[in-house]
Parts: sequence; C-alpha cells; structure tokens
Amino acid sequence: MSRAAQLAAVPVDREARASEAHHDALRLWLRLLTCTMLIEGEIRARLRERFAITLPRFDLMAQLERNPQGLRMSDLSRRLMVTGGNVTGLTDQLVAEGLVERQPVPTDRRAFTVRLTRAGKRAFDRMAAEHEAWIVELLGGLSESERDRLHALLGRLKTSVRTNARTKEA
Repeated sequence: MSRAAQLAAVPVDREARASEAHHDALRLWLRLLTCTMLIEGEIRARLRERFAITLPRFDLMAQLERNPQGLRMSDLSRRLMVTGGNVTGLTDQLVAEGLVERQPVPTDRRAFTVRLTRAGKRAFDRMAAEHEAWIVELLGGLSESERDRLHALLGRLKTSVRTNARTKEA
C-alpha cells in the first residue's frame, strides 16, 4: 500500500489536529476528547439501532431511574445540563410512548414531577443492561489493571481541573 493510501485509510479525528510541536497537555486533551466522542458516537448508534431511542432520551430515563420518586422538570434540566425546553420536548416524547409520566406538584401549580412508568422502568432496565455490556466491550482492549490505572489517573485529572478551573461545575 502506498504512503498516500495509508494516510487516506487513517480516520481523521480531533486528535489529528495536533502535531508533535504542540504541548503534550494539548495532545492529551485532544486524545481524551477523541476517545469520548468515539465511545459516545458508538453508544448513540447502538441505542438508535437496538432500541430506537436517542442518547438524550436514554440519559433522561437514567436520571429518573436513579430517582424513583421522580424529579421536577427544573431538576432534570440542571442534571442533564440542557434547557427547560429541551427537557420538555424529551419528556413529551417519552410520555407519548408511555415510558414516563408527569404528576403535578401539590404545592406549586406550575411545577410537575416526572417519573418512569412501570413500562418505562422495564424498558430502561433492558437498555441499561445492554448499555453496560457495550461499554465493557468498547473498553475491552484494556486489561483490568490498565482500566484501574486509567481510572485513578483520570480521577487525579478531574481534581486538578476542578482546582484550576474558574467555574466549579460538572
């Protein structure tokens, strides 16, 4: 295979933007971003193909699964880091499919609590089990000790970023 053909066969991703001349911290950040985007893209595709659901809808259901008493729309918006309008649209779709239900908050006529229906809980449990298996598969190229080391290093990175960040969110 010619050099040009070899280069054409290499997928272009965000990490390809960096060269050896760039600081190693920038190259590391681009590698982290690329890995995140590759995993997320694959999970999005598998959720769509297997369950005909989007990642944002799955994420909303995951928040509700962790909070069986339900969450207010404003709490969902904050946890998902999206606008209230986005949460309303996602919720409307899931209500129409019978996967979540809205209940009025007795103390606030303008507020609703959203929670999974029984059918929603069953559907989410099936999706979550496959989602976990997909993550295990995608990270399967690392040994257990490599995953442990990477987890520890990313924990240190998270602490460092939070310490040095101007905003302390996420």
